[in-house]
Amino acid sequence: MMRLKNKVILITGSYTGIGKAIARACVKEGAKVILNGLDEEAGEALVQELGIENADKLTIDITKNDAPQLLLEKAIQKFGKLVALVNNAAMIASSNITNTESDFFHEVLGVNAVAPLALIKACLPQLSNNKGNVLNIGSINAWGGEPDLLAYSISKGALMTLTRNLGDSLFRDYRVRVNQINPGWVLTEKEILIKKNQGMKADWYTDIPDIFAPSKRIFAPEEIAAAALFLLSDECGPVSSQVMDLEQFPLIGRNLPKSWDGSHL
Repeated sequence: MMRLKNKVILITGSYTGIGKAIARACVKEGAKVILNGLDEEAGEALVQELGIENADKLTIDITKNDAPQLLLEKAIQKFGKLVALVNNAAMIASSNITNTESDFFHEVLGVNAVAPLALIKACLPQLSNNKGNVLNIGSINAWGGEPDLLAYSISKGALMTLTRNLGDSLFRDYRVRVNQINPGWVLTEKEILIKKNQGMKADWYTDIPDIFAPSKRIFAPEEIAAAALFLLSDECGPVSSQVMDLEQFPLIGRNLPKSWDGSHL
């Protein structure tokens, strides 16, 4: 039995990376998907891969005022309804206390926290009518983050509070569940490019120190998508307002390996 049969799911930032993996997994489980991103060519390629009977797309910046309504209309026009929303699109950019200017900070918050709220608001009537749900894709950086991911970390902390707040109130009043996944380090196309631009060797991901990944590897997008399927499906019952951390070590109270002497700091 397909776990997402007859569900129509809008996935932002789904032309690449985690969003792309979630879209593929959803279609495999019987869902219809509305894709979103900024690279029209990549979006069209994914629609063709998934099949025009299963997918459609709208290439638009989700921070535009009309983006939420246009994405909702695309879902209704193509598939007649909307059952779930995945807020996956994110702006990931390095910044710290010395270079995080107000304009930049507002830009990051706009993509990572303000736009998801606007999308939920626009989609709420459809989600409520169809006993649907929202899945926000955050980051373990929401718990504090790295010094050079200041604005990004703050924005993901805001998204986590949004999830917990709306996960309670929307389920209580509208029967719409809201949950979140906080992925750890994921091997996406963008992450490979970022590390290459930072001067790391082409196959850096084949030699990850166990201080960062006890398994000696980082997550594949498909592993995040597997968790997304559970939260999007009816299998999780009334689960709402929850944040699932997908990491391979504890975020609090971690046991450092005996070989760790601080020399990597």
